[in-house]
Amino acid sequence: MGNYTVKQLARLSGVSVRALHHYDEIGLLKPAFLGENRYRYYGREELLRLQDILFHRELGVPLQEIARLLDHDGRDRVVILSQHRELLAERVARSRQLLATIDRTIAELNGAGTMNDKELYKGFSPEKQAEHEEWLVDKLGEAARHEIVRTRKRFGALGEDEQRAALAEGGEAEDDLAGHFEAGRAPGDVAIDPALARHRTWIERMWGKESTPLSYAALGDLYASHSGFRERYESRGAGFTDWLAAAMKDYAGRQVA
Repeated sequence: MGNYTVKQLARLSGVSVRALHHYDEIGLLKPAFLGENRYRYYGREELLRLQDILFHRELGVPLQEIARLLDHDGRDRVVILSQHRELLAERVARSRQLLATIDRTIAELNGAGTMNDKELYKGFSPEKQAEHEEWLVDKLGEAARHEIVRTRKRFGALGEDEQRAALAEGGEAEDDLAGHFEAGRAPGDVAIDPALARHRTWIERMWGKESTPLSYAALGDLYASHSGFRERYESRGAGFTDWLAAAMKDYAGRQVA
């Protein structure tokens, strides 16, 4: 077990070089030392810290919180890992339920079985959905509750093909934006505008109404401040959540300039 350069650690861990550089810049994971060639080198202690970082990311902890947790957590690492294991075991159990639900749904669509209405939703967490919705109400006020109900009813009224098309459209818009992020473009680069316009159009389709520049910028703030959104967007690359929020706010500001 020797020391690893950034590229070697990226290959070993599956974490991109860009992400490792970002972790260094924000003080989350510093290299053990810099070589005479100015290369970063990581030892065993840094590898273990990176594992802790990845565990926290899997559990949806925002990057800015991970450093605080790691630097101020005086518990034995075995205790921390045991808690991670319990949480991940719960997630695995739920994932197995969801996989079973998917398999049974596919079988029914292929004419090889039937499911009752309740079985369609086995494995999903109504508690988690309710938690997200209450967070939005607390953040945005009671008016948000009406919008949540209205949007849910509107989406539920769509046919299956329309729902799939709407979700696919959102995924493609997100992929487009992630591509600009991975290319290293700054959030204020006007080259991103077509991708942001596409994303905004999709948001309006899901909301069923026009988004003002102010509401679109506020949505970017929401992405950055909610752990569920951060977990989703950080899976596209470390720093993507804050980049996306900044890009949305910059774009929105230029729509009213």
